[in-house]
Formats: sequence, structure tokens, C-alpha cells
Amino acid sequence: MSNYHEPVEELSPRDRDFSRALNSLKEEVEAVDWYHQRVVTTKDDELKDILIHNRDEEIEHACKTIEWLRKNMPVWDDELRKQLFKEDGKEEDPSDLGIGKIK
Repeated sequence: MSNYHEPVEELSPRDRDFSRALNSLKEEVEAVDWYHQRVVTTKDDELKDILIHNRDEEIEHACKTIEWLRKNMPVWDDELRKQLFKEDGKEEDPSDLGIGKIK
């Protein structure tokens, strides 16, 4: 089954790599969710330790994929620099339309 929504022959090899990375990122984040649910519901401490390890590895994979995207798709670099690791937690871009803000 293809994840392409446009004719694959119209996508460059680079664009197909972007699609691969983005789909991999989705899969890694989904795996983090699955493992986390298992961590918080298991009663077995040994199993919990294994699941925590597995979840944390999936987080590492997701971060590595984000880093690849940051280096290869310039807008990722721009947005990550704007959005992550803010000291005061305030929005820097007033053009965000306030979506997602609850007051």
C-alpha cells in the first residue's frame, strides 16, 4: 500500500525521501504512544522497565528523524528554532492566529 497521494512518478527522489522520513516520524510517534500506554498499565515491574526502554528508543528514533528533516527541509530548521526551547514560553510569532490557545 502506498502512502503517496500524488502520482509517484511526478515526485523526485528527494521528495520521496521526504515522504519516507515523514512517514517514519509518524510511525515512531505512534510507537511511543503504544509503548507509553503499556508502561502505565502493566503491573509487572520487569516488563515496565523493558517497555520504558523500548518507548525511549522510539523517542530517540523520532528525534533523529526530526533532525534529518531539520537539515534537509529548511522550513523545519526555521520552525524548530522558533518553537523549541523558549526560555519564557511565549509565542514569538503573532501570525499564529491564536490557534490552540485556551484562556
